[in-house]
Amino acid sequence: MPKYSYLAKNLSGEIKKGTIEAENEVEAAQILKNQGLFLIKLSPEIQGTKKRFVLFHRKISLVEKIFFTRNLQVMIGAGTPLTKALDVLALQTNNQRFKKIISELRDEIIRGKTLSQALSKFPETFSEFYVNLVKVGEETGKLEEVLGEITFQMERENELKKKIQGALIYPTVIVIFMILIGFVMLVTVVPKIATFFKEFNAQLPLSTKIVIFLGDFLKKNLLILILSFFGFLIFLRFLLKIQEVKKFLDHLFLKIPIISPLFQKLNTAYFSRSLSTLLKGGVALPKALEISGKTLSNFYFKKAVLESIEKVQKGTKLSRAFSEYSNLFPPVLVQMLEVGEETGETSEILEKIANFYEEEVSRTTQNLVSLIEPLLMILIGGVVGFFAVSMVQPMYSLMQSIK
Repeated sequence: MPKYSYLAKNLSGEIKKGTIEAENEVEAAQILKNQGLFLIKLSPEIQGTKKRFVLFHRKISLVEKIFFTRNLQVMIGAGTPLTKALDVLALQTNNQRFKKIISELRDEIIRGKTLSQALSKFPETFSEFYVNLVKVGEETGKLEEVLGEITFQMERENELKKKIQGALIYPTVIVIFMILIGFVMLVTVVPKIATFFKEFNAQLPLSTKIVIFLGDFLKKNLLILILSFFGFLIFLRFLLKIQEVKKFLDHLFLKIPIISPLFQKLNTAYFSRSLSTLLKGGVALPKALEISGKTLSNFYFKKAVLESIEKVQKGTKLSRAFSEYSNLFPPVLVQMLEVGEETGETSEILEKIANFYEEEVSRTTQNLVSLIEPLLMILIGGVVGFFAVSMVQPMYSLMQSIK
């Protein structure tokens, strides 16, 4: 028989906690009522899991949300009651934080809330975009279709992120290994060579003195440097949360010649995909613009979209409103939006724009990597050459003097 955890009050107003066995929630509530308890919260105990103390919660990843949404769509399409579907999904996830959220969603629905109302209680997990589309699905009776649209949107976003990460992983790994190898050489090899030079009173060139100084400094201050590095990462994390700092970086990324086109295409792809999905779901254009704008990470793109809402509400066409931000939105977007507005197929046109710019982001990223690779080779060659010359030159001079 299923077990339920409950939170209730007795006639004196005292809070009572515990577990109870019952066939279902209604029976559990009735048993507690017969015991003179007024039910506050009731939730099923998830079998096979142990409570444990966790210092840091695992982040709920985009992949986990895709899995949740796709499976919820399938179960609703198969006629599974929403509470039962959420029970099953809570059992399937290994993320304890997400498990708790899904269980709380179920509790909210038992209390009479809609799914969109329950989802809105967790804005850090379910975005306004997600909640509003679910609300539209509930109002139109097309929740299954809407969940499919949300899943597709998140899958495309995940694919785009993977392409960017996959393209950048090679140069990142090379740089990390280069730094690690250089660090190990400076801390372990250089001090031994320095001792050798000292024993023979060798005359050292400036480059060799610099390498020896770095090796000696790193070895003596290793712990302080490691702590400083982690301290810097923590400081950087907090710094990036400051609005003015973020605005400065967003402005900088839009001005750097090589990186600027990538950010422009990336934000255009995200915006077009979100707006297309919302319009297909039946969300009114001003509201769809507001939600789509909030999904953008760049401050200036977000500002441009939100400023366009007022113009659209006054009767200005979206293509005309966006044409005033030619430094942000590419001309192709404005022209194709104009076509969509004339033909009444704005959502379809936006989907095509999203597909086009997603491919452009992938291509631009690959080209960027192709440019970075030779620069990395030059950098590695320069560092290795500097180190080799700094160590070999005094050795050669020493051997010459011995002869």
